[in-house]
Amino acid sequence: MKDTTSCESSAKAGEQLSTIEKFRTMHQSGCFALPNPWDVGTAVYLQHLGFEALATTSSGFAFTRGLPDAVTAITRDSMLAHICDVVEATPLPVNADFQNGYADDPEGVATSVALCIATGVAGLSIEDATGNNDAPLYEPGLAVDRIKAARLAIQSSGVPVVLTARCEAWLVGEPDPLRVSLERLVAYAEAGADCLYAPGVSQPHEIAEIVRAVSPKPVNVLASRSNPALSLSRLADLGVRRVSVGSALSLVAWGAFIRSARSLKETGSFDSFADAASFKELDDLFSNRSEALR
Repeated sequence: MKDTTSCESSAKAGEQLSTIEKFRTMHQSGCFALPNPWDVGTAVYLQHLGFEALATTSSGFAFTRGLPDAVTAITRDSMLAHICDVVEATPLPVNADFQNGYADDPEGVATSVALCIATGVAGLSIEDATGNNDAPLYEPGLAVDRIKAARLAIQSSGVPVVLTARCEAWLVGEPDPLRVSLERLVAYAEAGADCLYAPGVSQPHEIAEIVRAVSPKPVNVLASRSNPALSLSRLADLGVRRVSVGSALSLVAWGAFIRSARSLKETGSFDSFADAASFKELDDLFSNRSEALR
């Protein structure tokens, strides 16, 4: 894996500005799916399918390293190198799942954001979860200052990446997640966030309330599990602009792997291999990519 220095130097300013412009335009109307690859191969395949933008997944990446999805488990340099790998894999805009910015204080967030911008991303997200079970969310004033610091770092860089502010109220088990999310997301929008995101919200009326509260700024919704009440078209009707899937695709892959491995161990049967992806399809796709890169 590359180190942070080579990751930073790989970003090409002209190409990055072009992808940022495209990414910003995608947020202006309609609703688009933002799938989350967890390595170079999955990023390439999602481009092959015709998706127009991608986002990294901290958990998807962490599990490939045999680590939990915790900001303390993956170093900032490792995450930056991973983000760089995904950015370089395709010409599509990439949004970085940048967790809490790898810092508690606003100054540290600003430093991290500048490093993330240098990978060539079109956007990045900063969440307000502390990782501390005793105080799972940053105090409101500090949380807002962290978004302000991220915005200032973006302005100082001269590279207008899309800043997404996340409220983790649902994920950390807040007793009244809608109220907390509404208060915080409105404050984050005023602090300079371009896009607002409350992962875990799943009820249509709550999603619609968040959309109304931060309008005209766009809202991202996480669709990480089957929900009969929601679809891309339904979310579009609710006013959602962007739908990411977080760890869902990586967990689907893990699910198939686990079931097949268990079957092999417990029964000695190879029957589960019948559902495998086509070797030829993948090998041909990556062969063509390899030739194009020469």
